[in-house]
Amino acid sequence: MKISKENVSGSLNKIQFPSSESNIVDSGSLLNVQVFGKEIVLDIEISNPTLQYKKKVESLCIQNLKNSFSNDLIIKINFSQKEVKKEIKISGNPIPGVKNIIAISSGKGGVGKSTMSANLATSLAEIGYSVGLVDADIYGPSIPIMFDLVGESPQAIEVDGKKKMNPLSNYGVKIVSMGSFTQADQAVVWRGPMASKALNQLIWDTHWGELDYLIVDLPPGTGDIHLALVQAIPLTGAIVITTPQQIALADAKKGVNMFQMDSIDVPVLGIVENMAYFTPEELPENKYYIFGKDGGKHLAENLGVKLLAQIPLVQSLREAADAGRPAVLQENTEISESFISFAKNVVDSVNQRNSELPETEAVRITNMKGC
Repeated sequence: MKISKENVSGSLNKIQFPSSESNIVDSGSLLNVQVFGKEIVLDIEISNPTLQYKKKVESLCIQNLKNSFSNDLIIKINFSQKEVKKEIKISGNPIPGVKNIIAISSGKGGVGKSTMSANLATSLAEIGYSVGLVDADIYGPSIPIMFDLVGESPQAIEVDGKKKMNPLSNYGVKIVSMGSFTQADQAVVWRGPMASKALNQLIWDTHWGELDYLIVDLPPGTGDIHLALVQAIPLTGAIVITTPQQIALADAKKGVNMFQMDSIDVPVLGIVENMAYFTPEELPENKYYIFGKDGGKHLAENLGVKLLAQIPLVQSLREAADAGRPAVLQENTEISESFISFAKNVVDSVNQRNSELPETEAVRITNMKGC
């Protein structure tokens, strides 16, 4: 029989991979055949990269080709490893009893993302919703301080025969945080995969019960934790926090663009402009635009997303966070009214999103350029 690409492929079509029912050709594993007289070069893709497996495949191919053509053939085989794509696609909401999951993100640190998360969660509870809060800022968890839960840890309970964490609770909000499992001065020095695994445990190993909203306070930036979250659970949407100055707006724009990437495609519910203006306690009618005026508002307009709130910079907001009692609980103040309005706008945005867009799905990310 003539040695040709077609005849070589036809001969190899009879070979099955070790411990498999698929053959080398039909499975698409024979990538290329080159014939140079009595020299045959094969490019074969395999999923098992071990030397033992390669030797078995090589032996099967050489024996087959020599039996089919000639004993004096020179046969070279180049192996490449097949990329194993682990894809997760979960329609609907995979956390039983949780209706809406909202990620709170920021392009950079220091813009008040955790303060916004804490007050949004508490505000939603104040207007009658059942709320949970995940402190996903693995490296710098601050939610326990803001909810006066420093030093407290969730207890284990049994749910349907499985051990689960019973979340801590304060001000009507169920809370889990990495800060509950580390000392206050202990640095968490983990690589991305470890941090991502910790986030998954916080979410999946907690017994949330029935929740209208689960708020996820993400670390700043656009990194491993963000990708782990969008792959682990289908998000209802994301909220991006910024301050009015240009350096923060540039990073906030990147945060919005991350969620709007085709490979992620998480609805952006809106932007929050924190530290929008400064109002001194002794001059409550005055507004000083320390970081610039309406930067978050203009960014929202330019990106075609909603401006959910403009939160003022007031001393009581910082004092409330340090004291472990969210500022929204200060009755009849400008800051509490700002947060209640913020929460109502979020509810409206979520309701609109749920009525206009299909059910959320967990993101399937198999290869992202630049990652």
